[in-house]
Amino acid sequence: MEVKEILKDLIKYDTYKDKENQQIINYIQEILKTKGFKVEYKSKNLVMSIKENCNIGFLGHTDTVQSGKDWKYNPLEQTQVDNKLYGLGVCDMKGGIAAILKAVLDTEWNDLKYGIKLFFTYDEEIGFGGIKEINNLKIKIPENMIIGEPTNNEIMNGSKGLLEFKIEFKGKSAHSSNPIEGINAIETCMEFLYELKEFYNNLKLEIDNRFEIPYTTMNIGKIDGGKSINIVPNSCTIYIDFRVINSRHRSKIIKKISDLKEKYQFKYNIINDIKPFITEGKNCKTTNFITEASFINSKNRYILGVGPINPHIANEYITIESLDKLVEQYKQIINKLCQ
Repeated sequence: MEVKEILKDLIKYDTYKDKENQQIINYIQEILKTKGFKVEYKSKNLVMSIKENCNIGFLGHTDTVQSGKDWKYNPLEQTQVDNKLYGLGVCDMKGGIAAILKAVLDTEWNDLKYGIKLFFTYDEEIGFGGIKEINNLKIKIPENMIIGEPTNNEIMNGSKGLLEFKIEFKGKSAHSSNPIEGINAIETCMEFLYELKEFYNNLKLEIDNRFEIPYTTMNIGKIDGGKSINIVPNSCTIYIDFRVINSRHRSKIIKKISDLKEKYQFKYNIINDIKPFITEGKNCKTTNFITEASFINSKNRYILGVGPINPHIANEYITIESLDKLVEQYKQIINKLCQ
């Protein structure tokens, strides 16, 4: 079975918000059964393995984003134009899954000492529900893990962490003609942000050149507050995210916001807290985006997938050369680590 055929089949399943999750994991299961793989766990996730001792694992999420109305091609059909393959999820990340399955089919497992374990997850695009479910199980994770997200065939060995905050300020309403009678929640928020920005400006001076953007970043993504131009606002809510280069920065940010809470009397909760990671290695790069690699408790984590990297856009595509190359890369990794 050719890798293009496998990818063509995978694209047919509408897995936006895991709509046809069971159909796609049943398809994957049937392919793997032909090579002697056994099911270790199946829900909306699928975990299968071959041989007792697994020295490596591969992981891929089956869900996609929504296609939208601006597609030139049918998003649920594989369309080939010259050397490009178009289809929803072809890059992120059904191309990676197709390459995993093809590499497995091409491997002579009787010639190898060690086996592999394969993880196919759901809900990666929205809440990482699939990998969180796996982490709650007692399934052993191999010490070497490959995540098939798109990297244009480059091996990525790390990712920044993510801290997302929702912060709520409370004030007191009054007419704008007599603002002294009120407490302006937006002004309180502004004072807080000024102080937080000063803290951040010092934090970003500490760099790690292993990341393309070598410092922790901060983004004030959304501010909601006020009802009318002539009313002193009694509430203001802000959403802030930090992409952190190390765990020490993570701790310093949480402490700073906790300390400022006492001064400015706000409530906050952490929406996401995803730790950074680096797997030591030569000639590797790090990603600017969060993947399921950040959730895995494994010694060596690498991200390696197809290209070009163009997920979440209309007319998503990959090149045939990249897909074929990825199959060969996966086969080489399997043969090297399973001898």
